[in-house]
Amino acid sequence: MSRRLRFRGESRHKVDSKGRVSIPASFRRVLEAGDPDWVEGLNPNFVIVYGDQRRKYLECYTIDEIEAVEDRISRMKRGSKKRRILERLFSTQSITTSVDETGRIVLPAKLREKIGLSGEAQFASNVDTFQIWEPEAYEADLAETEEELDEFDDDPLTLLDEDDDEDEEI
Repeated sequence: MSRRLRFRGESRHKVDSKGRVSIPASFRRVLEAGDPDWVEGLNPNFVIVYGDQRRKYLECYTIDEIEAVEDRISRMKRGSKKRRILERLFSTQSITTSVDETGRIVLPAKLREKIGLSGEAQFASNVDTFQIWEPEAYEADLAETEEELDEFDDDPLTLLDEDDDEDEEI
């Protein structure tokens, strides 16, 4: 049985005037493993979902992971409101890109402007995906998460024991 690689950790990287930014090396290994067309010597492809105006970050999916999401969307009733919304968010409001030979990507101006990115980008793992944030927005989101943790009296690991489908998302 092969081991599935996951995104872990966080890091901050400089963004140059052309929108080039280095992807964390450990994230690149996951992108390579999640691209069925990748072989040594090629650049791994992945998908950046930028979504609607409420999204304060860019969500990055391996090719395998975005195809799993698209498969779930394809099984939904054609023409339904939910399917239409998800098609727009995951297909229309996304771009496919690749990591270059130096481990960098180019973030188009439209995406940088959407999240207010300029001098630095904050990378944050999200198990099956990773996110790219404007650093101050990321810090504010971390503070909000800390406040949410205060709602729980127990160790956060107890959240894994809950069988609560209300938080389940695609």
